[in-house]
Amino acid sequence: MHRIFGISLIIFVSLSSLLAQDDILSSRQNALTRAIKKVVPAIVGINVVSIQEYTYSNPFINDEFFSQFFPKQKYYDKVKGLGSGFLISDDGYILTNEHVVNGAVEVIVTLTDGSKYPAKIIGMDKTVDVAVLKITPDRKLKYITFADSEDLIIGEWAIALGNPFGLFDINNQPTVTVGVISATKRDFGLIDGNHSYQNMIQTDAAINGGNSGGPLVNSAGEVVGINTFIYSGSGAAKTNIGIGFAIPINRVAKILPELKQKGMVDRSFTMGFKYQSVDRMIAKYLGLDEVKGLVVSEVEKAGPAESAGLRVSDVITRINGQNVNNEYDFRKIILGDDLRIGDSVNLEVVREKKKFTLKLILAKA
Repeated sequence: MHRIFGISLIIFVSLSSLLAQDDILSSRQNALTRAIKKVVPAIVGINVVSIQEYTYSNPFINDEFFSQFFPKQKYYDKVKGLGSGFLISDDGYILTNEHVVNGAVEVIVTLTDGSKYPAKIIGMDKTVDVAVLKITPDRKLKYITFADSEDLIIGEWAIALGNPFGLFDINNQPTVTVGVISATKRDFGLIDGNHSYQNMIQTDAAINGGNSGGPLVNSAGEVVGINTFIYSGSGAAKTNIGIGFAIPINRVAKILPELKQKGMVDRSFTMGFKYQSVDRMIAKYLGLDEVKGLVVSEVEKAGPAESAGLRVSDVITRINGQNVNNEYDFRKIILGDDLRIGDSVNLEVVREKKKFTLKLILAKA
């Protein structure tokens, strides 16, 4: 009897230990770990080679007068760079940042199983800062699906994955950091005169050099944005300080079909008028209360502006509900709204101290 009781006790203790281990394992697995497990196979490391142009002067000629007769010499050298990306289809389409692959003469993509593929740049858009790559795999690949980035909740989990500092190349394992959605719709206008960073997603998930182009995903394992830069207070930073920004995936999805089909986004539209920023002299001449807005200096005959009813000396104060103080604001809004041929634009105009709205249809330039 005692022996049977002892065996029963041992079995009971063993089962209890196993159940306890299962409970611990279950408690370690949550929505975040499941989301990470789901998306990791779709993360890629990107290595690029570009050609950089350098100039140098003859070190023996320091005199300003004589140096004009001996122009600077040029030479070219290969420069290596790296970034991150993620698969968006099982046949090898990849998304990353435009600034990761711009100017590249060679792009090599590494998957999480260690396999490497040469990648072709299918399309790039400098305005949104997105590029589409294509590899030719020998099998179907895991990929990430898109979430609705307009449906983000401030404070919900955010997971950043990528290749910071080239660590992906060590063991083909992406770096994962977790934070929250800190804010949405952050506008930075134009950076470098080309990239239009509008409606950006802010996160405190750590993003570092090499993370550019990697996905920001939610706890369901869906991509909500493309990790793009870190903020330092005076512009983009190189090391993380807890403020990172991602391009909302809805903005990318809008131009993705055109990038895949044409390799670029066609923004060659015309509004049919010329303009300049209102200055003090113009404001005084037109009797304006404030020194802001755009004054129309010329209207193209039979163009979109004339058809909309715009006239010379009209002052544009708002476009699509957004304030226009100067030419910079105008360009920022036009690029940020990602307008195309055939799109309509609402212009709020002041004419002889009267305010009204005109609807202008963009035409092919």
